[in-house]
Amino acid sequence: MKVLILGATGLLGKSLVHEWKGDEVLALGSRDVDIRDAAKLSEVVARSRPDWIVLAAAYTDVDGCESQRELAFSVNRDGTVNVAEAARHVGARVIFLSSDYVFDGKKISPYEVHDERNPQSVYGHSKAEAEVKLLEVLPNCCIARTSWVFGVGGKCFPDTILRLAANRAALEVVNDQRGCPTYTVDLSRSIIRLCRESASGIVHVTNAGDCSWFEFAQEIVKRAGIATEVRPISTQQMPRPAPRPAYSVLSATSLHRYGIEMPGWKDALGRYLEERKG
Repeated sequence: MKVLILGATGLLGKSLVHEWKGDEVLALGSRDVDIRDAAKLSEVVARSRPDWIVLAAAYTDVDGCESQRELAFSVNRDGTVNVAEAARHVGARVIFLSSDYVFDGKKISPYEVHDERNPQSVYGHSKAEAEVKLLEVLPNCCIARTSWVFGVGGKCFPDTILRLAANRAALEVVNDQRGCPTYTVDLSRSIIRLCRESASGIVHVTNAGDCSWFEFAQEIVKRAGIATEVRPISTQQMPRPAPRPAYSVLSATSLHRYGIEMPGWKDALGRYLEERKG
């Protein structure tokens, strides 16, 4: 199998490159090809003729998207359409990384793949529109929705907490947003499995279990053996430019259909901390 990874220098992309064994992999970052450049992208895809394109390239600064709406849509929606068109031209399959932010967070039970999209942020809108457009161009594509991604080699929540905790006696973290932390290593391995299983449609791909950001931070500090106190606060007490879903736990039912079981997020956090040391 020949695989083209777009966004290979990002947090997930680096992990995908490291984890993908036994197939022919071409890994390209934004400096190699900008997915907004339809002509260059088409040329790259035509030349490499992959069986699968893993689209991990995105503008993921959720708060930045609020003030950079045009950039968010040009990368996350229009760039996705460019990839889909290039893939269709050579008969390649596409797996697209999407987000829990396509939902409004008003449910109190895990989101299923068929639940209605109702994004509340610019980032969420750009991803939701990308999903719709992608399915129009490539009905047999695979959309892998994930959430709260963390890993070694880039900015992520555990890295931020560890950095702040090293210099502070106490941290305040929101306790009224709930989701599923997802480790890039486990996410990468599941994406590889989905490609090999010729997956199609929407699949929710997260580590098992859920927590609040406060509970996540507590576990990070505890596992790292840091004495910093973590205090719960509300979203209202820590306003951000982009609204976040209060509840964005993704159901694993769609993933289990492919026989894929992901480890719990606490197990994943332990392995992340070990990897980070090395």
